[in-house]
Amino acid sequence: MFADRQNRVRVLQALEASVKQFRTRPELWPLRVPHEPVSLDGLIARTLDGGVFDPLTLRARTLLWLEWPDAATWELWVIALPSGLKLYCDTGDGETRVLASGRRDSEIETDRHFMDLLSESAGEVFGIEMDGGPPSRVRSNLQDGRLVVDFFVNLFEVLDMQTEVRAAIGDQRDDFKLDVERWLQQTGFNLASEAP
Repeated sequence: MFADRQNRVRVLQALEASVKQFRTRPELWPLRVPHEPVSLDGLIARTLDGGVFDPLTLRARTLLWLEWPDAATWELWVIALPSGLKLYCDTGDGETRVLASGRRDSEIETDRHFMDLLSESAGEVFGIEMDGGPPSRVRSNLQDGRLVVDFFVNLFEVLDMQTEVRAAIGDQRDDFKLDVERWLQQTGFNLASEAP
């Protein structure tokens, strides 16, 4: 137990030092990003000299969890550092990365800003590539279910996946946002219970 607590403190200190090198650009502000996504697994291995530590134990909350029919999963989640920074991380394909940081006390709602930039660029702004078909299951701890709908509308339009989404629901409406809402319901995401 004591060793686990010590390892956690050492990893958090290493993360605090790492994010000091993140930079911002006008279109990202108040978010800051590394030159390329930081491998959290690599940072842990260097910090603990190869010691074992599960990075997901640092998770404060999950923004999105996606699963595809082949059982592949991807999770977008947040670490809350003692300094007041939030780190936006993703886990998938056996890899965990830090994508960006933002202040918890920012006058701009950083979760929404991060999700908007992520979907509008299909991950490119944060050094990742989001592709593949629509997931079969979606979960989120976000209080604003509309944010999840907007995220997928933007992402699917950028990736030109409207046809795949409409095929998944077996129908289409005049408004793609309504199609996305129906698709989300099929994935198990309950928009009514997620909305504030």
